[in-house]
Amino acid sequence: MALYEHVFLSRQDISNQQVDQLVETFRGILENNGGKIVKVENWGLKTLAYRIKKNRKAYYTLLNIDAPSEAVDELERLMRFNEDVLRYMTIRVEEHEDGASAMMQKRDDRPRRGGDRGERGERGDRGDRGPRRDRDDDRPRRPREQDSE
Repeated sequence: MALYEHVFLSRQDISNQQVDQLVETFRGILENNGGKIVKVENWGLKTLAYRIKKNRKAYYTLLNIDAPSEAVDELERLMRFNEDVLRYMTIRVEEHEDGASAMMQKRDDRPRRGGDRGERGERGDRGDRGPRRDRDDDRPRRPREQDSE
């Protein structure tokens, strides 16, 4: 049998228990067609990049599947009719990854964006522009409306 990674997004207004019921429904569909779900990862409620069917958030769920292609085709066909499923994607893989997926790994393991300035110092090399001057030294100061009273 072939190995697949299947991710589906479900509506934001259903509960975690209803997401689990969806997974169990999909498990039954696959088992009736000769397949099985090896691993389930609930990634939780996440913000979408754009609105899908008037939803700004969705529950993300990953299924590692070991099933024939006919079983996956039937699963996708039934997902199209389910109102709670917003999107799904199935990818055939050579082998399933051991351990947690990239979405479930701790944020501390990932490099931080823009937090470390490295050797540049506070503002980096200014090249031929010279040092910064103070903002208040040469400019004429306009009175504010409060100051003129």
